[in-house]
This record gives sequence, structure tokens and C-alpha cells, in this order.
Amino acid sequence: MDAPLRVDVVTIFPGMLNGFLEESILKRSVQKGLVVFNTVDLRRFTTDRHQTTDDRVFGGGPGMVMKPEPLFEAVESVMTPGARVVLMTPQGRRFKQAVAVELSHERHLIFICGHYEGVDERVRMHLATDEISIGDYVLTNGVLPSAVVIDAVVRLVPGVLGNDEATREESFTDGRLEYPHYTRPRVFRGWDVPEVLVSGDHKEIARWRNEQSDRRTKEKRPDLSEQREL
Repeated sequence: MDAPLRVDVVTIFPGMLNGFLEESILKRSVQKGLVVFNTVDLRRFTTDRHQTTDDRVFGGGPGMVMKPEPLFEAVESVMTPGARVVLMTPQGRRFKQAVAVELSHERHLIFICGHYEGVDERVRMHLATDEISIGDYVLTNGVLPSAVVIDAVVRLVPGVLGNDEATREESFTDGRLEYPHYTRPRVFRGWDVPEVLVSGDHKEIARWRNEQSDRRTKEKRPDLSEQREL
């Protein structure tokens, strides 16, 4: 059996991750021995009695910036050879399914959660190996963005979902949105399930799903259709 994926999260708010990491698929991934989670309290790596992790901005301006010393020491305390150090920042590359697949093949991920106005630039330049953004908006800290990435990555680790085929036909896996899904009852409030899905003709079902996926993508996400055409 391969070594489990190790995930460390460096933050001043480790309590924000407790419930998230202890529920659902993430909890089962730990129970199966496929993933190991660890939250690193950044305040443990401060040297003053107030456990200060931020300071004023050089050059003036509003807000506070995360100091480099605690962040470097916290990350280095858990660092292993080849670890990917992911800084969650609005300036990072946009997080997509392809990035989740890429990270799911790693053995050790370390997430740096920024707070306040962000982190000292030397953290980005000399400590982080990756910078990721989950969208064009600003949150109060990097914990929720790191949680989003962790969830998307961990479910792709072989064995976590139990049926690895489940991830192969999802939205964005092949650059398209997924086709519609139906379950019982066959008729609900007068709305029937498409006849092809109960026909037993798997070739026709596959064709219908492929057409629906193309149609839904063009209607809801034309940008994805354009990218596929290119």
C-alpha cells in the first residue's frame, strides 16, 4: 500500500478546520489510512508573550501583514522532501479540476493560510512552491479556500470514494458540465424521467448523456465550450 497523502494546514485559526476534517468523506479517508491531516497553529511559532503573527506595513497603508518568521518556522517544522507548499492567495492561479487532479498525485501538501492584508512577500518568493486562488473575491482568511482545495483533492485520491470510476464522468473532468441525473420515483408530480434512461439500451443512454453534456455546457458555460474547441 502506498504511503498516505499528508496534508498540513498552517493557520492562526485551526479550530475552523476541526469539524470540516472530521466529517463525511474526509473522515473516511483518514479511517482508511489514505490521508493524514494535521493543523499547525501558527501562534506556537511566535517568540513574544502576545504571540504576534502580524505587523504594520512598511511604507504605510491600512491593515496588517503576516510576519515571515513564524510562517517560515511553522512550515519548516513539518516540511518533507518534495512537499508542495501552497499559499492561498487571490493572486494565485485559478483553482480548477485539473489542478485538483495534479495535487491529488502528490504525497505531501502544506497549505499556508494568509490573514489580514496578506503575507510578507518573502513568504511568496522563498517559501511557497504554489499559489492558488479559488476565485475573484476576497475572504477574511485563507482557511476556507484551503478547505475547498483539500476537499476537491482528497476525493480524487484512489480508494477514498470507494469507486474510482465515480470521478471520471464528473463536471469539468473532460472540460464539460455533467449530464442530468435522475432517480426514483420515475414519475414525480407529473414529471417523468426521460424514456431513454429506462430503455436498457446502454449505447443510446451513452449517446443521450454525451449530447446532454454538450448542450448543458454550451448553454451554461459557453467559455468551457470555446476552450474545448480551441
